[in-house]
Amino acid sequence: MSSQHQTSGEAGAAPSRALRADAERNRARLVEAARSVFAENGIDSPLENIAERAGVGIATLYRRFPTREELVAATYEAKLAEIADATEAASRAPDAWTGFRDCVEYFCAVQAENQGFTSAVIMALPVATEVSAHRERLRESLGTVIRRAQEDGSLRDDFVLEDIALLLMATGAILRVTREAAPHAWRRLLAYQLEAFRAPGDPAAPLPTAPTAMQLRRASEAQLHRGR
Repeated sequence: MSSQHQTSGEAGAAPSRALRADAERNRARLVEAARSVFAENGIDSPLENIAERAGVGIATLYRRFPTREELVAATYEAKLAEIADATEAASRAPDAWTGFRDCVEYFCAVQAENQGFTSAVIMALPVATEVSAHRERLRESLGTVIRRAQEDGSLRDDFVLEDIALLLMATGAILRVTREAAPHAWRRLLAYQLEAFRAPGDPAAPLPTAPTAMQLRRASEAQLHRGR
């Protein structure tokens, strides 16, 4: 009798394990698809595109991630941990201005590769997630980077944390227009901005090469075509 019960129980457990494994595979596929779609087009991309790329139905997506915010949190958790680690390292740089400059350049380089980065950092996400802890760690270490550069006189006193968000928004707008025709144009704006952030009297660094008129024209034409 006990042998029959055990056999019956094991038979019932097998489908449950299979369903759980299938659900985990679907979740992993959705996160991987979201990572690609958000990087290419931003976090406001249609969720249907993510489900399609993952090879699942939209209902499956909503079962795994009832809100867009939960999907964003799952997608960017590892990247935000990596960025928080890099910012903490910058906060310990021997030269405070170098730490600040490297940190800002790193953020912009990440954004150049990932259209959803800035929004993922700024938007409200579920609080009971690891991503919230990474964002708080990022915010604290970035505050240290800024404070050290201001205390040693290399960063202007009126610079605030929110200025980095504004810079990322500005470079993001340039990236959307110039990504194909002049993919490094954002670096010139960044160089100008870094000089504007410097405390008065510090020597200016050389600027990256400006995009050509032809590159800018092609970028503008491509933007018009995308809007049609």
